[in-house]
Amino acid sequence: MLDIKFLRENPEVVKENIKNKFQDNKLELVDQVIELDAELRKVKQEVEALRADRNKNSKQIGGLMAQGKKEEAEELKKRVNADSERMAELDVKEKELEEKVKNIMMIIPNIIDPSVPIGKDDSENVELERFGEPVVPEFEIPYHTDIMEKLSGIDLDSARKVAGNGFYYLMGNIARLHSAVISYARDFMIDRGFTYCIPPFMIRSQVVTGVMSFAEMDAMMYKIEGEDLYLIGTSEHSMIGKFIDTILPEDSLPHTLTSYSPCFRKEKGAHGIEERGVYRIHQFEKQEMIVVCKPEDSMTWYDKMWKDTVALFRSLDIPVRTLECCSGDLADLKVKSVDVEAWSPRQKKYFEVGSCSNLGDAQARRLKIRVDGKDGKYFAHTLNNTVVAPPRMLIAFLENNLNEDGSINIPTALQPYMGGMKVIK
Repeated sequence: MLDIKFLRENPEVVKENIKNKFQDNKLELVDQVIELDAELRKVKQEVEALRADRNKNSKQIGGLMAQGKKEEAEELKKRVNADSERMAELDVKEKELEEKVKNIMMIIPNIIDPSVPIGKDDSENVELERFGEPVVPEFEIPYHTDIMEKLSGIDLDSARKVAGNGFYYLMGNIARLHSAVISYARDFMIDRGFTYCIPPFMIRSQVVTGVMSFAEMDAMMYKIEGEDLYLIGTSEHSMIGKFIDTILPEDSLPHTLTSYSPCFRKEKGAHGIEERGVYRIHQFEKQEMIVVCKPEDSMTWYDKMWKDTVALFRSLDIPVRTLECCSGDLADLKVKSVDVEAWSPRQKKYFEVGSCSNLGDAQARRLKIRVDGKDGKYFAHTLNNTVVAPPRMLIAFLENNLNEDGSINIPTALQPYMGGMKVIK
């Protein structure tokens, strides 16, 4: 969420940013919120003037009564009562205007970083760098669920009976591999200085609206009926929520957390065959990382975070590339974002396995996460990044470590988490 003062002083900058995100339907919101803000400030000024008059007159009443000037005192009492009634009316109006301003400000997108490429959607994202040599073996690579089924590692039919489409049973060594990847990712990030965290898997609505846009919320979140609780779509939400309504000492920054959690998503819409199986599902597990830091440090952390994900995938013999998300592909709270994509020998292309985002002070402003600095209080910057989401990552792992006989090589880094196993047969 933008600072209303910034919007007030830079309306054309905000409008240009909206155009760069190809959201022209929101342009009128800028003028609307400026008008509402002006009305709100006028109401506040009147309230302050009335409060000053009331306080002044209230003090005079006692003096007039002491001097025996009862009629004058009674007249002042009437004015004080009238001022109080008017202030009560304005108080209601002030709250209404504040709510209107807040609701519009929650919809206006954050200012993107100048380095973000301008484009309408993900088709215009820009490749930055490749890591590792993508290989297509001479033998045919089966669909990932076929690989798992041959290893007795997945049961989709039973999952459909129990929960419907978009769910799965992982079995045997594939289930073990899934857990091994999570454990390895946990230790990988702890070794990089992040504090391990297991957060709540449900969050209240004030946290949901603090960490994401309304559009994302509607598309992703499952609400618990009858409760002010939502199942998390990613542990980033509850980890950032940990700092809600706090004032952090500047010398305590940065806060760097890595978390494990299950994640739950609606995943609306129809998807092609390559996104079936365990690619796009309603329930999965993930290792995530977040950083809460000073504004001047956020871009440095941004680069560190996505590089950690690249390093993890390369340690498991999986080629990856990074894509700079264009303006139209950025969610409204994001300042800058990069996707990490893994190589799929089956599809002969890369596919998304993680995303790193710098949200500036947007989440901190919504959640009131402030820093007590030597020059006063200011809003922190927040960032998040996927370390690894095994169900989707398993696709890349299986395809890149598959042998012609159907067995799966276990990279050296992962072998201790698989009980020393070197090959899944």
